[in-house]
Amino acid sequence: MNPTIEEDVLLENTNLGKFTQIKAHSILHDVTIGDFSYCAGCNQIDYAIIGKFCSIASFVRINPGNHPTFSRIAQHHFTYRSSMFGFGEDDEDFFAWRKRDCVNIGHDVWIGHNATILAGVTIGNGAVIGAGAIVTKDVEPYSIMVGVPAKKIKMRFQNELIEKIEHAQWWDWDYETIRERLSDFRSMEVFAARYL
Repeated sequence: MNPTIEEDVLLENTNLGKFTQIKAHSILHDVTIGDFSYCAGCNQIDYAIIGKFCSIASFVRINPGNHPTFSRIAQHHFTYRSSMFGFGEDDEDFFAWRKRDCVNIGHDVWIGHNATILAGVTIGNGAVIGAGAIVTKDVEPYSIMVGVPAKKIKMRFQNELIEKIEHAQWWDWDYETIRERLSDFRSMEVFAARYL
């Protein structure tokens, strides 16, 4: 029931749900992760709210930093991480936009290996983000997104089924209910007939 946290993981201001897993060499800063979700390792996640039952592959970056390409003469981080170089205090205002532009990820989302989710993006329930994709815009529920920048290639299900799944909200069922119905989850037809 308690989260599983492997070696060399840095968690700052992060809340982990039940049965969550954070694999080795990950950094999470200002993150909330729902029950049963996991990060497969070497992840960097900042300012994000992640739903239940999400699968985040290795090397995924969520809400990565950016450089001041147009607002400053120098792009280098000495202008905002000034204390690293003995130049005085850091420029906290520079970092505030990432916190304001939190990433929101729904339930049962699968994010493939080495994908990047940029600041301010919302990913709907049941979506799939392909390996190596760079997501720059919101993602509709149950869509499959691939490429750079990520584009929708198809939907996982028809609209009628999506509406029924969204209405059922199985991700909010309690532990015992999910456990009792596990075999039903293994068959689309059985699950749909019984619960949708």
